[in-house]
Amino acid sequence: MHTRNLFFTGKGGVGKTSVACATAVTLADSGKKVLLVSTDPASNLDEVLGVTLGNHPTAIPGVATLWAMNLDPEKAAKEYRERMVGPYRGLLPEAAIKSMEEQFSGSCTLEIAAFDEFSRLLGDPTATAAFDHIVFDTAPTGHTLRLLTLPSAWDGFMQHNTTGTSCLGPLAGLQAQQKLYQASVNALANPEVTTLVLVTRAEASPLKEAARTSQELGELGIRNQHLVINGVFRAVDPSDKLAVAMQRRGELALAAMPEGLKELPHSVVPLHSAGVLGLESLRGLFREFSPENFGQANIAPSCCSRSRCDFGDG
Repeated sequence: MHTRNLFFTGKGGVGKTSVACATAVTLADSGKKVLLVSTDPASNLDEVLGVTLGNHPTAIPGVATLWAMNLDPEKAAKEYRERMVGPYRGLLPEAAIKSMEEQFSGSCTLEIAAFDEFSRLLGDPTATAAFDHIVFDTAPTGHTLRLLTLPSAWDGFMQHNTTGTSCLGPLAGLQAQQKLYQASVNALANPEVTTLVLVTRAEASPLKEAARTSQELGELGIRNQHLVINGVFRAVDPSDKLAVAMQRRGELALAAMPEGLKELPHSVVPLHSAGVLGLESLRGLFREFSPENFGQANIAPSCCSRSRCDFGDG
C-alpha cells in the first residue's frame, strides 16, 4: 500500500518531473484521487500535462481523479500580503497601508509564504481531505533539502526569537502556523505517511548526489526512502556495438553505486524512446513497468519491479 504523501526529488535532468507525473497519472487511473503539487520555482508541470496551472488545484482533463497545482512563491506572497493588509484598506491612512505592504514585501516573506502553503498541504489533513494521495514534484535536491529543513528552522526561530516580530507579522499571531509546521515535521518523518522517492540515472554523478541526499534526509529523520533509477538503456541488438557499450556503461555505474543507495528499495524505469509530454506519453512511460512499490510503507530492500534486473552482471 502506498503512503499518502510521495515526494519526488533528484538532480536536475534525471527525469524527476516525468516520473512524478507518470506516477500521479497511474494512481489516478487506478481510481485514486490524486493531487500533484510542484514546489519547483522553475516548474514545467504545465508543459508536461498540457494545462495552465496556478496556486490552487486544477482538474486535469483526461484523468477524472487527478488535480495539479504549482506553488508559485510570488503568487503565494502576494496572496499572503493581501490577507494581512486587505482588512485594513479603507480603515487606515494610505501611508500606513503602504508601510504594511513594504513590511511584507521582503525575500523572507516570499520564501516563507510559499513554505506556508507547502506546510498546509503536508501538515493540515483538512486541506487535502478530498485526496487519497499527494504527489510532490520538488525542485532539484539542494532546494528541496532547504524546503524540508524549514519546518524545524522556523519552529526554532519562533521559540528563541526575542523581538516579538517576524517577516510574517507579530509572533503572537503565528501560533497556529507553529503548530502547522510541527505537524509538517511529524508527517515528513512518519514512514506510514510519507515516502521520499529519489530519482536518479545510471550515471556516476546523479548516483553520488542521490547518495548524499539520502544521507542528509536520514539525518533529518526522513528514512522511508525509495530509489528510482530512470532511463535505463538496454541494447536490443547485441550486434550493435555502440548500443552494447552504452548498456555496459550504465551497468558499471550501477555496480559502483554508493553503498548507502544499495541498501534502499529501488525500482528501474526503462529508457523511454520519445519525449514525455502529454497524458498518453506519461502512461507510456510505465507501459513496461508498474510503480507499485513506490511509497510502500516500511518496504524491505528489494531489486527492481521488473523480472530482469542485472545490476553489474555484465
